[in-house]
Amino acid sequence: MTSQAEPTSDGWRAAAPEICIAAVLVAVGAAGLPGAAAVVIGATVVALVVMRAITPLGTPPGDVRQTDAEAVPVTFTGYWRKRAGLVDGTQSLAAYDAVLRGTLQHLLAARLAERHGISLQDDPDAARRLLCPRPRDDALWYWVDPARPPAQAGKQPGIPPRTLARLIDRLEQL
Repeated sequence: MTSQAEPTSDGWRAAAPEICIAAVLVAVGAAGLPGAAAVVIGATVVALVVMRAITPLGTPPGDVRQTDAEAVPVTFTGYWRKRAGLVDGTQSLAAYDAVLRGTLQHLLAARLAERHGISLQDDPDAARRLLCPRPRDDALWYWVDPARPPAQAGKQPGIPPRTLARLIDRLEQL
């Protein structure tokens, strides 16, 4: 018993994509180089219009609601801005106070509020006791003390990288 393919009732309709491609190739071949460029551009425009027509509309940017569980995309420029602030903060005290100090204070305030129910602004003494439990940690408070006035522009060095690393370790441990 040999099986043969059943003839389809669609006829040439099933070959419509191939026929369209063949027609475009014939038009490109007959038109020469300038005509080929025009045919390719025209085909691209038609393809884009068709794709736009068949794709569903997205949510307008203002209507996007993001939950806390969703990851926030970080732009490439945002990464470089943070990196530059970090490097500048280790080189100049004024740069540290302008950018990095606020970020570290915000992290400290969030850790204290979430894990210990303490406000950095309302109870800085309790915050200091938690951040600096050992005598060797006392020097860290200078860098995040909300009562310390910002440094004036000058040649004062910023936060030493080792001190910054210790401070970040303490923030992670809180």
